Amino acid sequence: MRICILYDCLFPYTVGGGERWYRSLAERLAQEGHEVTYLTLRQWERGHGPGNDGGLRVVEAGPRMKLYTAGGRRRILPPLVYGVGVFLHLLRQGRRYDVVDTGAFPYFSLLAAAALRPLMGYELVVDWFEVWSRAYWREYLGGPGGRIGELVQRLCARIPQRAFCFSELHAKRLREEHLNGPVTVLRGLYAGVTDTPVPTVTEPIVLFAGRLIPEKRVTLAVAAIALAAERIQDLRAEICGDGPERDALAAAIDSHRLNEIVTARGFADGEALEAEMRGAMCMLLTSRREGYGLVVVEAAARGTPSIVVAGEDNAATELIVEGVNGAIVPSSDASAVADAIVAVHEAGLALRESTASWFAENAGRLSLEASLEGVLRSYATVRA
Repeated sequence: MRICILYDCLFPYTVGGGERWYRSLAERLAQEGHEVTYLTLRQWERGHGPGNDGGLRVVEAGPRMKLYTAGGRRRILPPLVYGVGVFLHLLRQGRRYDVVDTGAFPYFSLLAAAALRPLMGYELVVDWFEVWSRAYWREYLGGPGGRIGELVQRLCARIPQRAFCFSELHAKRLREEHLNGPVTVLRGLYAGVTDTPVPTVTEPIVLFAGRLIPEKRVTLAVAAIALAAERIQDLRAEICGDGPERDALAAAIDSHRLNEIVTARGFADGEALEAEMRGAMCMLLTSRREGYGLVVVEAAARGTPSIVVAGEDNAATELIVEGVNGAIVPSSDASAVADAIVAVHEAGLALRESTASWFAENAGRLSLEASLEGVLRSYATVRA
């Protein structure tokens, strides 16, 4: 089959969950013998692009641009430019593709592909990593802008498509937006080793790993650690990540007088992060918005339980079985999060053993390979 993948970023030039997903999908499709074009914005110096990389035909749909604001949010201009580039490419070459596979957000590439689909005849596949709530749209873009964003999201859901989501939360929201087509929930994004972890007794170390943006609420994590340290002897914390909330993190550590307890390590590569996960008592995910929560699975693969905070935009709670592989905190209250940290500490090795068992039982369905197989089966029906 001839497949065009639309995403404005390409791993490893930019790093994130969407980038890893599309790179893995594209390479797997190429390995299966399909002809794959990856249409993206340029993220490399002019004249030094990847060309045919890993069996993929990488095509530039626009110039190199700064994608994020200083606050860590998407800029509007790059997706607009990319959407125009997608439209022009598909206008010229759309008839050569059997399938166009695109991420839903930030919508302009989806709208471009949908506009030309009746003329070009390709099947449209859309990956919905998140479906935003009305409250989050208002927060992200303000009142008028949020309303427009919400309406565009609804419009995109009603475009004829085959949809994929990575959580029941967002699949449910997509149906509520009156999705025009079937939706399949893919449960796996984990690409690491699936051997059953061997749990061991660890020191009382709380690990926080994530991009330091407001949604991750790293300052809530610091406040909870301060309270838990009053009840757990020799408690320490490691915070891995970087981003616009770095100064707020440093201020929170100072204000709680935790400089001897909390270490802010900045960005950590895969090897260093794996070592931190193996040695941690628990993974603390105070985020209020997660489309999936991959770090929960990554921690469980090392026998490390996770603590997540419930919220209307947090799909990571779907990966937690209370008391088996971690805990779900019902509110974003520092004392409640601290209680969960203390409970995990008191559970000790027994909780690590049950976390290892949970991962062993679920590793197959949580693997990236399982999701890729699901997409390939969907493509097979397109061919039929």
